[in-house]
Amino acid sequence: MNGTGSRILAGVLVPDTPLVQQALYRALRESEPYLFNHVVRSWLFAAQIGQLRNIDHDAEVVAVGALLHDLTLNQRFNGPRRFEIESADLARAFARQGGVDERRAQLIWDSVALNSTPSIGLYKEAQVALCTTGICLDVVGLQYEIIPAAEIASIVREFLRLDMKRRMTRCFCHIAETRPETTYDIRPRFR
Repeated sequence: MNGTGSRILAGVLVPDTPLVQQALYRALRESEPYLFNHVVRSWLFAAQIGQLRNIDHDAEVVAVGALLHDLTLNQRFNGPRRFEIESADLARAFARQGGVDERRAQLIWDSVALNSTPSIGLYKEAQVALCTTGICLDVVGLQYEIIPAAEIASIVREFLRLDMKRRMTRCFCHIAETRPETTYDIRPRFR
C-alpha cells in the first residue's frame, strides 16, 4: 500500500494514513449516517476489487475519492453546478491541503466527478475505474459478481444500508427540484 500503514476494516485491507483518516472523519462529519455508510462501503468495495483483481493502483487516492465523492449530497449544499463537480472540487482542495501532489489530486477529482458516469469512469486510470466500480456496485449492483457474496455481506453488516435507496432518491429529487439545470442528464446515465 504505497509503503504506508494499513489496517483491516470489515475484512478488507485498506490504507491507514493521516490523509485517509482525515477523509474518513470529513465524510463522517459532513454526511448523514446512511450516506457515510455508503461512501465507506464504496471505498471497501473498490479496495477489495483492486486486491482481488491485483490491479496496480494508488490505494490512498482510491480511499479519498470514494470517501469524499458525495460531500455535497446534504441539505446545506446550494452550489450552482452538478453535485459531482462541487464534490470533486471540495475533494481536490482537501487533497491539496493534505499535501497531495497535483497528479494525485487530479485523479481524486476525476474519481469524484465521474463517479456516476461509469460509461467514462470505467475507462480512466485504475484509481478512477476502481472508485467508479465500488460506488456503482453499492448503488446499482454493477459488477456485483466480482466480490464473493460472504465478503459483501461482511461489509454491509459492518456498514448498514440504512434505507439508502429511499433516502438517496429523496436527496436526488430535492436537487432536481431546486436546481434542475444541474440534473438534466442524470436519468439517461442510469438506464
